[in-house]
Amino acid sequence: MEKVTEDIVNIGVNDREITLFEGQYELEKGMAYNSYVILDEQVVVMDTVDRRATAEWMKNLEEALGTRKVDYLVIQHMEPDHGGSIMQLVERFPDMKLVGNAKTLQMFGQFFDISPDDKAVTVKEGDTLSIGKHTLQFFMAPMVHWPEVMVTYEQSEKVLFSADGFGKFGMRDADEDWTCEARRYYFNICGKYGMQVQALLKKAAALEIDVICPLHGPVLSENLEYYINKYQVWSSYDPEDKGVLIACASIYGHTMKAAEKIREMLEQKGAGKVVIADLTRDDIHEAVEDAFRYSHLVLAASSYDAGVFPPMEDFLNRLKAKNYQKRTVGIIENGSWAPTAAKSMKAILEGAKALTFAETVVTIRSALKPENTLQLEALANELLSVE
Repeated sequence: MEKVTEDIVNIGVNDREITLFEGQYELEKGMAYNSYVILDEQVVVMDTVDRRATAEWMKNLEEALGTRKVDYLVIQHMEPDHGGSIMQLVERFPDMKLVGNAKTLQMFGQFFDISPDDKAVTVKEGDTLSIGKHTLQFFMAPMVHWPEVMVTYEQSEKVLFSADGFGKFGMRDADEDWTCEARRYYFNICGKYGMQVQALLKKAAALEIDVICPLHGPVLSENLEYYINKYQVWSSYDPEDKGVLIACASIYGHTMKAAEKIREMLEQKGAGKVVIADLTRDDIHEAVEDAFRYSHLVLAASSYDAGVFPPMEDFLNRLKAKNYQKRTVGIIENGSWAPTAAKSMKAILEGAKALTFAETVVTIRSALKPENTLQLEALANELLSVE
């Protein structure tokens, strides 16, 4: 357990055993499922945890409560990593009220076999719930990143319970920089919904916030402007750093040699940070993260089945699904007899907003040749001419 304020306790659990989140995101340092108790004249629990952690969470809850009971469960997000222990809480406190918006309560019936009607307290935008000296105010956050999501502002202590907003991969006590794993979390999970995140940030800007309590990762209570600014940049799709991600999908290594060569050129020309992602071996979700982080992207891939090598196709489809935009893109293709990768890569990103494609397209036929080096030089120069 972790005391947030005198009356607010984080009873969440650090899951040290999980290695794959949502069945796809690799975790080296586990995952935190946060849940909070507000102790006042009436007691409120803010969300539950994944069923993987129910037993430990219930133990934490009982310790925080002592002899008291729970009066309200606020359900900000029905996704199973937060709603997975709801029924255990309902069984433990049968008189407890369930606080949610209309979409929450509709979704409740999809997950569970009981109707919430007799227990439901339905709230809408701006509604408040007084539990003594604490007053909770609810703000809708649809599609951040599910349609029923809402956040809750506690007025007296100026605490924002931000649902999945400001969350990160890893445990609360993981010894690592917040930004990297928060960025990977944001773009892979919430990245598609920049417009909706911007709308929520506008609501938050009208509130005086001293503490942010997310459902994943550490509680944030210092330098909040830093975290909020990161979300402003990420949700606007603006590049966070000047630099280049070279995303490479090479079959036999020849395309990777071209990627390494242009990295060398770009570094010598002052392109900023230049990173290669090997799409056949590296974590694709980190590659997605870096694509959004940097101002420039170079796609280097082999042709395959009259299209593009599948690891690159997968990567580009992920970028497209997350609304990739506002970047400068260069293309390197390889094809021994009929190069098709460039056309295929550009077609996947067709329709993306504000992408600037370099006119220079490097075409390698099997192995890197001197003429390709000249093409790579031209591409590097063109990329650096576009801010």
